[in-house]
Amino acid sequence: MKTNTRKKQYKKNKKFIVLITVLLILFIMSTISAYAQPDLPIPRIGLTIEDAENPQEAVTSIQILFLLTILSLAPAILIMMTSFTRIIIVLSFLRNALATQQTPPTQVLIGLALFLTFFTMGPIASEINQNALQPYLQEEISQGEALTIAMEPIREFMLRQTREKDLALFAEVANVEGPVEVKEITNTVLIPAFIISELKTAFQLGFVLFIPFIVIDMVVASTLMSMGMMMLPPAMISLPFKLLLFIMVDGWNILIRSLITSFR
Repeated sequence: MKTNTRKKQYKKNKKFIVLITVLLILFIMSTISAYAQPDLPIPRIGLTIEDAENPQEAVTSIQILFLLTILSLAPAILIMMTSFTRIIIVLSFLRNALATQQTPPTQVLIGLALFLTFFTMGPIASEINQNALQPYLQEEISQGEALTIAMEPIREFMLRQTREKDLALFAEVANVEGPVEVKEITNTVLIPAFIISELKTAFQLGFVLFIPFIVIDMVVASTLMSMGMMMLPPAMISLPFKLLLFIMVDGWNILIRSLITSFR
């Protein structure tokens, strides 16, 4: 009797478990189907290429492609033809001279260099906007004329910061014969000459930055050696003195002032 009762109870439990399992499966399937078919449609974004119906549409398409090309080259233009190169190199030299590892972080240095670049290049950008961009948008000048006018203040800026020796080097490599006027210097000669001039100026400023901090390192190292503390790293002891010196002389103010005035 007990065995028959247990078998009946087992069959009831088994049927109950099967029923619960089926209900769970149906509930899960209904939930998946509900999420698979949302009420709000998801937009589809695509880029299509179609035939132009008139010349104006073709011109507009070419202008869009030209704009996309300029945007893709914008980082190189910002780095190579503005004050960004000198500023970021000097700031990197400062961090290495202080020996603060990753302080300030690289993102902070790049952000500071970008805003200083915008500040120093602000008058040039305003001149380009007034003389080239606005007349072009108002259809007073053509696209080629706008590019030529826009390059003039940038070329003047690069020429002021470029050494004659560097210009002569690339002019010689480019087989430019005889004396050449400033207007006749091509951008392919001017831009690399400007870059190596900026690198040299940045390294000069970096060398000047290193001098006081190297003196502190030498004094601390010689003091520790004379005291017989050979196992104590001199960089650990000299770091607070470097930071104290930099704060006392208001180093950030002096450095930023020197960087900005070096472009004038």
